[in-house]
Amino acid sequence: MKSNIGIIISREFSERVSKKSFLITTILMPILMLGLMVAPALLMQFSSPSQSTIAVIDESGIVTPRLASDSAAMEFLTVRPTTAPIDSVIASEDYDGVLFIGSDIVDNPSNAALYMHEASSMEMELAVNSAIEDAVRDARLRAYNIENLPQILDEVDVSVNVSTLRINDDGDRESVSSMLSMMIGLFMTFVLYMFLLIYGQMVMTSIIEEKSNRVLELVVSSVKPVQLMMGKIIGVGLVAVVQVTIWAVLLCLMSAFLLPAVMPADVAAQVSMASAGSLDMATVDDAEMVQSLAMLTSVWFILKLMGFMLLFLIGGFLFYASMFAALGSAVDNIQDASQLTSFVTIPIILAIICSVSVGNDPNGALAFWTSMIPFTSPMVMLARIPFDIASWQIWLSLGILYVSFVFMAWFSGKIYRVGIFMYGKKPTIKDLYHWARYK
Repeated sequence: MKSNIGIIISREFSERVSKKSFLITTILMPILMLGLMVAPALLMQFSSPSQSTIAVIDESGIVTPRLASDSAAMEFLTVRPTTAPIDSVIASEDYDGVLFIGSDIVDNPSNAALYMHEASSMEMELAVNSAIEDAVRDARLRAYNIENLPQILDEVDVSVNVSTLRINDDGDRESVSSMLSMMIGLFMTFVLYMFLLIYGQMVMTSIIEEKSNRVLELVVSSVKPVQLMMGKIIGVGLVAVVQVTIWAVLLCLMSAFLLPAVMPADVAAQVSMASAGSLDMATVDDAEMVQSLAMLTSVWFILKLMGFMLLFLIGGFLFYASMFAALGSAVDNIQDASQLTSFVTIPIILAIICSVSVGNDPNGALAFWTSMIPFTSPMVMLARIPFDIASWQIWLSLGILYVSFVFMAWFSGKIYRVGIFMYGKKPTIKDLYHWARYK
């Protein structure tokens, strides 16, 4: 029995690992991950709005000085006050646009308009709106005639950066970022979603092709149907495990060497102090960024995430691949299978939806129970793990998942042993249930 399963596993594994598509995706995915990290910064650098010359007709006389002193607006605005009639200024080709400010802007903040010869940018509109709001606010505050009002406002203005530290099981303090935890959780969830669908359907497609070619009839003469099914599932699953393992090694290398090498020296020092829990976040301009970098440069943190991802990938794949195998054995072609696979894909899609809501409350009742139900637990639990939830919940979820796989493999095996000999009829869910009851 072991020899038969081993031969099937070896064939399924070597057939897929030797393909160029496997090598290409294995190499390109880490490059794509790195590109996704760098892309936002590049987009911000190259998508900055171009400089525009704006004529300002300010009947109130309070907005033009604010525009001239607003650094955000001046990044892409050249302000030229004018008293000419608005229609002649709009018709002039000397300006890219005209900003009109009514004389009653303080009482009527809507009495303003920006006329552009071409489409304006969102940054420009936000900067103009902000400058007008600040000017109107200052004018209204001055109407109260409070002595030293600007000084009072400066003294009461405060910016709070709360340093979030998590106490681990050893009592050590670790810097954390809830935003990054949510992003990492969703990223791992979508990777697992991709693996479950791609590799699960790979098992189903392989069975359908061999069944249509009548190869299965020859194979089952020397190996039991259940052994054949498990051999295919484990062989394809090992391909996914190898791929994720390679990615995990590359991610750890990037975390340990590449990311610290590209950080400026002052940022690296702050990240090191944040990792040790000794950094005063009140002295940091961007506390969220420092906390995020502290998590990303922790090799132990990356290893822990990838380790749990492997465990849930194996359990989730075995669970769902058993169902895909049963469906593949029950039909003669891909078209018939597509109608039945919705019963497998709907729970996976539901798990994605539940995973998105985890970021709002990773310890809530919805997050907890959906991370225990085997149909949704692989993806939902991966979304919760970066938030450093209690270890017993993770191991309980894994235990339920693997026990459920044993039951699902037994149930799917009963369908598989009957389905591979059925031809010419598109089965229903009722038929699959009756096949499972055959002795």
